[in-house]
Amino acid sequence: MRILIIEDEIRLSDSLKKGLSESGFAIDQAFDGEEGLYLATTENYDCILLDIMLPKMDGIKVCQTVRQKGVKTPILMLTAKSAVEDIATGLDSGADDYLAKPFSFIELKPRIQALIRRSRGEPSPILRVADLEINPGKHIVLRGNREIKLTPKEFSILELLMLHKDEVVTRTMIIEHVWDINYDNMSNVVDAFIATLRRKVDKNTSVKLIHTLHGVGFKVSEKL
Repeated sequence: MRILIIEDEIRLSDSLKKGLSESGFAIDQAFDGEEGLYLATTENYDCILLDIMLPKMDGIKVCQTVRQKGVKTPILMLTAKSAVEDIATGLDSGADDYLAKPFSFIELKPRIQALIRRSRGEPSPILRVADLEINPGKHIVLRGNREIKLTPKEFSILELLMLHKDEVVTRTMIIEHVWDINYDNMSNVVDAFIATLRRKVDKNTSVKLIHTLHGVGFKVSEKL
């Protein structure tokens, strides 16, 4: 999953990037409101972390403009302000949730995952297709009773495929949601990751769940 952090406190932004990257998220950063607005409206993200107090354009204006442009990406507002009226202003501007600084990373990650699930229409934290089960919060993948060990990138790709179960996911969609803005789109790394996932997930099983639709993309489904 790909996240945009719009935060002018460089130390906090880098700390968030480090923690979320270690959890398998692809991270882009913006350090002022104008840059954040540009990225939020020109790139595809699964969630945006948006500080209210920003140079050039404050977070409230960024959020309002993002929504006016029809971008529906979940927005988690980060703010040092905790007064009820400030929280209400943030939510009224189009934010989906908020966290008052200082906050715990242990609290941040589940909030992000919950926002992404809701935006995808997945009420349960557990994603399932046939006997394949993925728990994003605990970073666990099971095929029947067999636990599958995945790298963070493999996990992110499988999570994206399962969020779109029975639907075709193109290479472009995978690149936009799993890699950051610096990805080299001339690489065939997506196909290499899919091949590895197929070996791990479908190993020694009669029902294959990861399918390649040549020239189109990939999907997780009980049927081709």
